[in-house]
Amino acid sequence: MSDLSLAFLSRLSSKNTRSGFWRRIALAYALRRHRRQLARLDSRLLRDIGLSHREAEAEAARPFWDAPGHWYR
Repeated sequence: MSDLSLAFLSRLSSKNTRSGFWRRIALAYALRRHRRQLARLDSRLLRDIGLSHREAEAEAARPFWDAPGHWYR
């Protein structure tokens, strides 16, 4: 996550219902950004993280709301 995203999330109080909503929005945008970056990696970098082009493309094609469960804990 970028420093800006982390700064935004750190200002949100987990006690506030609205902040939970904004936290989810920020996480969804971060996930979308990460998947776009994954799609732009070259073969060498994908090999370094143990992914094939097909796996990277499949992950990048997933919608932003399809996030791993641990992102929202």
